[in-house]
Amino acid sequence: MSEPLTIAVSKGRVLKDTLPLLAAAGIELAENPEESRRLILSTRGGQVRILQVRTSDVPTYVEHGAAHLGIVGKDVLLEHDGSSLYEPLDLDLAHCRLMVARPVGAERPARRLRVATKFIASARRHYAAQGIQVELIKLYGSVELGPLVGLSDEIVDLVDTGNTLRANGLEPVETVADISARLVVNKAAMKTRYREIRSIVDAMGRVVRERAADRADTAEGTA
Repeated sequence: MSEPLTIAVSKGRVLKDTLPLLAAAGIELAENPEESRRLILSTRGGQVRILQVRTSDVPTYVEHGAAHLGIVGKDVLLEHDGSSLYEPLDLDLAHCRLMVARPVGAERPARRLRVATKFIASARRHYAAQGIQVELIKLYGSVELGPLVGLSDEIVDLVDTGNTLRANGLEPVETVADISARLVVNKAAMKTRYREIRSIVDAMGRVVRERAADRADTAEGTA
């Protein structure tokens, strides 16, 4: 019997949102992750195991073959060189937007723009596409502080409800990218264990399509 397929999943929101989808696709955890400190979770049947990893590490685990598949936000993939990864499926989960924000009513200064963000690659591409020269300042948390203390003119960050921006006197002004959870696959594993991986991709894809159809039917019924 071959070793179990390994799926690396971002801890937190992505894992929580993904578990029902995995269960609907036939991959059900044998234990409750909220009641366990294990980072490697087994599933019923033992043919798949789940790695709980830091969000930014998911592509690395998959790229280097420590995991055959991964589930992670598109924002992370945009920052990662994904040449060794397949991205076969948008899971239509964990939606948010990567956006430019600045103080309410402020305009861009004539000098070189200073932008605080942890999404350096995405921000660089976004401003370069507009021909805007920027100084990118790497921050790992609370990027909203940047404009408040004079560190930056703007920020590039994930926006869900926008409440944090409003609470700090900022407003979103441009969308960099629409973000959702994605399924990624190691290219070498796709060749060596094609049938098993294809089965998972197809099962998850079917669940995603069924959910989308159900939402469309609900929306039509309430229109």
